[in-house]
Amino acid sequence: MIYDDHFFAIEDQIDKLVDTLIESKTFHEYQQAKRQMHENPVVQECANEFIQAKMSFEQIERFGKFAPDYKEKQRALRKAKRALDIQEEVALFRLSENDVQAILDETCLTIAHQISKEIKVDAGSPFFTTSSGCGGNCHVS
Repeated sequence: MIYDDHFFAIEDQIDKLVDTLIESKTFHEYQQAKRQMHENPVVQECANEFIQAKMSFEQIERFGKFAPDYKEKQRALRKAKRALDIQEEVALFRLSENDVQAILDETCLTIAHQISKEIKVDAGSPFFTTSSGCGGNCHVS
């Protein structure tokens, strides 16, 4: 790659785009939701219980259903995950995270389509509703 004035101009534009994203209401809501989630002691307790259950299950997972207490540990893991997921702060964080991801997906799609409509953009989300993504066929024909 040759680094010339065009490359540096693009780099400057990327910096401006990042600054704009960081200053957006969506990003501020994301940061607030993340902070509230991490500061909530109930969420932290649920997260710790989930981590403990996950580690306990991972120790026997490779043995499958033949391991002693396999079903009990699997069920405990699912319950711990559910307890974490139903916390309001976690749900709000995930929603705000999806909003930020949607902005990033749309931005990538817009940039790619300015170059060529033939460029495939993997949005990484099965719920991405615009005409992007490659439906699992991201390869040159």
